[in-house]
Amino acid sequence: MLSAQTIRSAPTPIKSRHICIVTETYPPEINGVALTLARLVEGLRLLGHCVSLVRPRQAADTPARNSGITETLVPGLPLPGYNGLRFGLPAGKAILRKWSANRPDVIYIATEGPLGLSALQTARDLGIAVFSGFHTSFDRYSRYYHLGWLQPWVARYLSSFHNRTLGTLVASPDLRDRLCAMGMRNVSILGRGVDSGLFNPARRSASLRRAWRASDDAVVALYVGRVAAEKNLALAIEAYRAMRQMATGARFVIVGDGPLRAALQEKHPDVIFCGVQQGEELARSYASADVFLFPSETETFGNVTLEAMASGLVVVAFDYAAARMHITDGESGVLVPCGDSPTFVAAAENLARKSLSLTRIRQQARRYASSLDWQRIVARFAGLLLGAPEDEVRDTVASGIFEALPAG
Repeated sequence: MLSAQTIRSAPTPIKSRHICIVTETYPPEINGVALTLARLVEGLRLLGHCVSLVRPRQAADTPARNSGITETLVPGLPLPGYNGLRFGLPAGKAILRKWSANRPDVIYIATEGPLGLSALQTARDLGIAVFSGFHTSFDRYSRYYHLGWLQPWVARYLSSFHNRTLGTLVASPDLRDRLCAMGMRNVSILGRGVDSGLFNPARRSASLRRAWRASDDAVVALYVGRVAAEKNLALAIEAYRAMRQMATGARFVIVGDGPLRAALQEKHPDVIFCGVQQGEELARSYASADVFLFPSETETFGNVTLEAMASGLVVVAFDYAAARMHITDGESGVLVPCGDSPTFVAAAENLARKSLSLTRIRQQARRYASSLDWQRIVARFAGLLLGAPEDEVRDTVASGIFEALPAG
């Protein structure tokens, strides 16, 4: 029988609310934004909230894929240059019907494309609280596609879009500061976690390394992500070439796909291209490598940074976003001044030269990443959207309600 003291000390769960998420990318698409949103959606459900989703219909959709979530699927078109990604077309009328019949308490718009814009206008017309997320630096992408002249226009559009919402959630302090300098208001930080049970050094595979033609003592460098211009992969390959000068047995493995894959694969036949991976297959690839080369300068966060650290890799990355938040230079990874390509190459070369010293950094990276918790991220997300006090968020996490959610 529960005592009065037990009842008083038991945490009070956050009141169940209807939260609608609007996004132009979601699983089965594979990218950092889609996977982050799926994690947040599942976490909200475990908190007891009713979650609905508005997104483009995808060719790979299967019935009841997202069990327990009410989905409104709208028309979309393939993103130019990315056959596997789609953007949503304006769907104001369909959204209006759905939200008039089943009104959400709050709406979170994760993408700023045509679908997101129509959802924003509909939410304002209905007087529903709406927040937004800044998940992709589209303003910075333009210079990688010979459209640099568009960057100021894109930046103005993004500022206007987000300032029409009650607040914008971003993944890191440096991104918050950049957006505030652009004129965005009410910007809050929502960090990220990592599944350190899945991404684990224990998944290291000798047979996989043999398939990569890597000896037991060879240094294997890895990249995971889109194979696209904005990811700056030419720099990663240059760094790998420098590593080969120091250690002829070094290998470079690229996991992912994108518009540049065919050209890079033809130009660099010694680089191992594995295509898209997920789940345990991806976790084995991480754990079977030694160094993670992440040359991108356009990230809003970079979930792969945490996945690599949790897998016990030495990350070489520019000093911003996830790397700045979570890496201590020389202790749990290697930070390079933003845009300093020669130093990035030199850092990778130095790791190949001093491969025996990698063990300490790898252990520190794993130890740190193991402490990062998705549970608290989801609880904070709910609190930001619904205005829950911080102590209520902490109580919700402490209650153990997240036991079904893999630990971060």
